[in-house]
Amino acid sequence: MSKSKVYFTKEITPEALVKIYEALNTELKGKVAVKISTGESGGHNFLDSNLIKDLVKKLNGTIVECNTAYPGSRNTTEAHWQTIKDHGFAAIAPCDIMDEEGEIALKVEGGKHLKENYVGAHIKNYDSMLMLSHFKGHAMVGLGGALKNMSIGIASSRGKLWIHNSGAGEDFESIFTSDHDSFLESMADADKSVIDYMGSENMAYINVANNLSVDCDCNAHPADPEMDDIGIFASLDPVAVDQACVDAVLNSPDEGKASLIERMESRNGYLTIESAAKLGLGSREYEIINLD
Repeated sequence: MSKSKVYFTKEITPEALVKIYEALNTELKGKVAVKISTGESGGHNFLDSNLIKDLVKKLNGTIVECNTAYPGSRNTTEAHWQTIKDHGFAAIAPCDIMDEEGEIALKVEGGKHLKENYVGAHIKNYDSMLMLSHFKGHAMVGLGGALKNMSIGIASSRGKLWIHNSGAGEDFESIFTSDHDSFLESMADADKSVIDYMGSENMAYINVANNLSVDCDCNAHPADPEMDDIGIFASLDPVAVDQACVDAVLNSPDEGKASLIERMESRNGYLTIESAAKLGLGSREYEIINLD
């Protein structure tokens, strides 16, 4: 597979976000879903509504999310809507909790563990999708970027447990004892079902590498970042954009990177990227196109 193009800018501004999307030279047609993490109440590292507002408006997009599977401020539709309002997203664009009215099963073709992936039913209302992800660490997965946002993020509340348990059940407690590598590989399986359903030509991926905590936006009390912001990465290849972010952390001269690297590697976080590449979702080989 040839090298994928990954665009980069160190500027993290509303203008830079629009610029890097335009550099992709793609058109997200029809009704556009913009998938973000709305962030757990108490957290503060999620993408700021003022940062993403101009790009969402340019796309005439709808901000989409699904309910969580763990207790918190987003595990029920009522609580999640309040969080969406509290975090400023309802003020900048239409918003949609995609599993508010249930879920649908997407078929997984050629997956290692999953045969179906349960996602928010409202996905059927959209023609194209921008995965607008905050790249950072994660307590279980090791890292979170486009592939996590597309798998766990689009999965319904029940579907999240299904992925965690590699299709073996929906028991919440068992996610802490289920086989970890199978879970990471199942995320890639789920990614394939979403791309097959939407069509790769109808998807684009932007990762914002700022507020680089070792913890995810699903954490209500995340650790403070120990390294400086890196910038924004964009690609039409979800594997390449996540790999580029990982490499940017690994190759950074910032000594504060040590904690994030430890988090990624101790959780075998690269496995999802490797698995997605093996499923043909993209290439780990890429070229950086610097827009600065």
